[in-house]
Amino acid sequence: MAYQQEAYRRVRQEYEEKAQRARADADLRTEKMHRLLPALKELDAQLYHTSVKIFDALRAQNPQEKLAQVRAENEALLAKRAKLLTDHGYAADCTDVHYACKACGDTGFVGTQMCDCMRRRLIAACYDCAGISALAAKQDFSNFSLRYYARNPEDLARMEEKFRTCKEYAENFPQVAEKNLLLIGGTGLGKTHLSTSMAKKLIENGHDVVYVSAQSLFADYEFERFGRSYGDHSPSRTARYDTAEVLIVDDLGTEMQNQFTIAALYAVLNGRLSRGLPMILNTNLTQKELLSAYAARITSRLIGEFRILWFSGEDIRLQKLRER
Repeated sequence: MAYQQEAYRRVRQEYEEKAQRARADADLRTEKMHRLLPALKELDAQLYHTSVKIFDALRAQNPQEKLAQVRAENEALLAKRAKLLTDHGYAADCTDVHYACKACGDTGFVGTQMCDCMRRRLIAACYDCAGISALAAKQDFSNFSLRYYARNPEDLARMEEKFRTCKEYAENFPQVAEKNLLLIGGTGLGKTHLSTSMAKKLIENGHDVVYVSAQSLFADYEFERFGRSYGDHSPSRTARYDTAEVLIVDDLGTEMQNQFTIAALYAVLNGRLSRGLPMILNTNLTQKELLSAYAARITSRLIGEFRILWFSGEDIRLQKLRER
């Protein structure tokens, strides 16, 4: 699965550290119990030499008989150890390594397959890398309600079709006919909700997604152009916009528009379109406002290279306020 490399690196490191902590905690508990119960220390010393006994048994003339004897002795020692602990009021497994996930032992893998626990953590890390952690906690396809459009049958029919289009795009990507989407409509009509829902589903399906507000995107380009100090070799803030499998830009048109932001937007659009890298944009601007705000070389790409999804209805935020 094409999870973001940074998310994968971060999660693997988390798992390594988590497993190390679990083993270190078990060592500390064992040391403590050895001080409290010297007999336990003696038993553990005997158990420690089991591997030597197994090796000697394998070299014997009757290895199967010797191995059975070693196994019986080992089981007897383990039973004696457990009884010693429980007789003194401790759990029989109190010195065992207690991994957060018993299935994978905090390695993240069961055999060669990624464990479900790591898959869930990796998706959460990808939400973070994509920039949708906060939104992902409360917005997805399952809680997008069409009832807010029901007052007008035309709005409802239109939004049912838009919802279906967005859901099918996320579920079937990259096998979709039109890979670039432009969501247009007034404020509070669900554009951000559906953009987030698409991002979540794409990430869950293993795609590399970056979700960014227009203001943050242009702030990053401004930093790279004017704010980076001499000798600053930190990673580029804008590289991910050029390389992400899918780039989602929220609230296009809310940025302060000037020659620099227009040039930056053109660079993003032209660069990704020329390499066939998909984009999903949403904006509160009408088509007329888009034509007025941006140069023709930008609007021609938006209109010609994107599937336009028109949103209509009454501001959902206002409807929710009235329902309180």
